[in-house]
Amino acid sequence: MNVIDMILKNYNSEDKLRIKSRLQELRNESKLGGGQERIEAQHNKGKLTARERIELLVDYESFIEIDSFVKHHCDKFGMEKKKFLGDGVVTGFGTINGRKVFIYSQDFTILGGTIGKAHAQKICKVMDLALKMGCPIIGIIDSGGARIQEGVDALDGLGNIFYHNVRASGIIPQISVILGTSAGGAAYSPALTDFIIMGGKHAFMFITGPQVINSVIGEDVSFSELGGSKIHSTISGVCHRVADTEEEALEIVKKLLTYLPSNNLDDPPHTLGQYKAMDPYLLDQLVPKS
Repeated sequence: MNVIDMILKNYNSEDKLRIKSRLQELRNESKLGGGQERIEAQHNKGKLTARERIELLVDYESFIEIDSFVKHHCDKFGMEKKKFLGDGVVTGFGTINGRKVFIYSQDFTILGGTIGKAHAQKICKVMDLALKMGCPIIGIIDSGGARIQEGVDALDGLGNIFYHNVRASGIIPQISVILGTSAGGAAYSPALTDFIIMGGKHAFMFITGPQVINSVIGEDVSFSELGGSKIHSTISGVCHRVADTEEEALEIVKKLLTYLPSNNLDDPPHTLGQYKAMDPYLLDQLVPKS
């Protein structure tokens, strides 16, 4: 018996069907993110959606999503008409090569993946769970930064994310995968993590964008010159690995995890592989005696 059936066990058959039908409607709505039109716009840019990225990263059908029905509570600047299930980030846990990991993947189709209070709370919750379980946390970043309509609430949410980054530092591996824009407040958190991987031609990381720089100091600079993967992997040193595609970047994450322990108390993964049945004096055969 699953959790839903346990909750509904005292309901009559008609109510059970009605509740399950409504639940499925909400699930379907949540999976659409910001809507089919925005999903197509994401694909037309050559970018994957938040859920497609997770599917490529984790073992088949291993991902369990949490807080998929969360919405923001802002009712200013017309935001009461822009409420989407999930609030711009998909969070949950799954396995990669059989190892449990916790994941958050920002959804650019919902308000540009901007970070408001509810969005930040979802990320902090999954980071708390990763720390409690002693598992790696992987953030897939595609965000325009703080959601300015939510003002101080958005900034407070960002501050909580940074706090969680620092609290988890040295205890569990923190991996950031930049697969879109990582702007403003969304750039600070990855910089606090252990590894940053940038993938695809739309991967940019900067505190403020080219338009703002032009308006403030009159300098013309492109997205790539300001915060592209080449800049961050050769000059700033913020980025550790660069991939040509999103798919390749996610494969790098999988490879990276094969070298890392799940937490500070575990040993790194290891396998005897082909050496399992070999001569115990193998070293004598590999290293010349003279």
